[in-house]
Amino acid sequence: MLSIVAVKRNEQATRSSAAQLVAGSIMRIVIGLVAAGAVSACVGGAVWTMSAASPPEKIQQAAAAPPNNPAPKAEPLGDVTGTVTAPGTVTAPEPKPAPSATKRACANPNALGIGRVVEIDTSGGPGFGFEHFKQLDFLNDKEVVLTFDDGPWPVNTPAVLKALADECTTGIFFPIGKHATYHPDILRQVAAAGHTVGSHTWSHANLNKKGMTEQQAKDEIEKGFSAVRLALGAAPSPFFRFPQLQHPAAMVTYLGTRDISMFSCDLDSFDFKASTPDKIVETVMTKVNKLGKGIILMHDFQKHTGEALPTLLARLKAGGYKVVQMKAKTPLQTLPQYDAEVVKDAKLPTISSRPVSSVVQTVGN
Repeated sequence: MLSIVAVKRNEQATRSSAAQLVAGSIMRIVIGLVAAGAVSACVGGAVWTMSAASPPEKIQQAAAAPPNNPAPKAEPLGDVTGTVTAPGTVTAPEPKPAPSATKRACANPNALGIGRVVEIDTSGGPGFGFEHFKQLDFLNDKEVVLTFDDGPWPVNTPAVLKALADECTTGIFFPIGKHATYHPDILRQVAAAGHTVGSHTWSHANLNKKGMTEQQAKDEIEKGFSAVRLALGAAPSPFFRFPQLQHPAAMVTYLGTRDISMFSCDLDSFDFKASTPDKIVETVMTKVNKLGKGIILMHDFQKHTGEALPTLLARLKAGGYKVVQMKAKTPLQTLPQYDAEVVKDAKLPTISSRPVSSVVQTVGN
């Protein structure tokens, strides 16, 4: 009898012990679940906090994240040019090479406008304009690029800007470095209107002339770009045109090492020789109708060019031509020693530029 009671007691103790073990396990599970819930809440809070970031932070996060989609297959010339105005295309923000352009609605319903915009990868120094560079034929039939050399200059450059603005179209400007330091306000107007700004050397020197050393030629190129940068207050586009279209082989190679694109032309307006604005119009239209397309060389330094441009743009529109805007993928990084040299030159003693009213005042009759 006693043994039976002992056995029963042992069974009860065993059950009690098992119950305690089960209860302990349940308690540990509950504690674990509570802890896991706390961690989940923290993680959820962190995720919510990240998703509630301010718009600039979101843009930075998106720009830093690697793309999920593979890069599209390049079309012919896709490593150099690419149309960038496709609707709905989202791209990472890129450095701006010039003062922000003010985009205005076109008030002219019959304007020439801009047919398309192409972005240029200037790596290796690609050349454009069949007068000298025949590799990159990117223009379609009835497409033109408007280019202007030798500015900025009072009266004449603003006249060109007005004519382009009236037709809601655009061009590439190749200013002379010295002129940029004389009239930086005019060059800033060019950039503010949304036009592309490159360079045309410091002093319009013929880099292929006898006696011109390689170092002197490099100085002309680099100082010109630095002067444009100083005038704009921002980096210019890595677009360059040789004065007189003289292309010394050593400088072509040098520009390639600097990733600067070179521009010749397909047709020259010879506006610097024209006796009247009408002569410029007829020269350009005759040549472009023969070629069917092309990069047109003009000069915003010349008075007749600004006078001819309204009629010329109207004739291009009537002829079914479209203007192509060329923009650089990245701006040019100028060289510090040339930036410093331009600044130093600008600080040299000069004739006062103060307005007459602050210098001469009538104090009596």
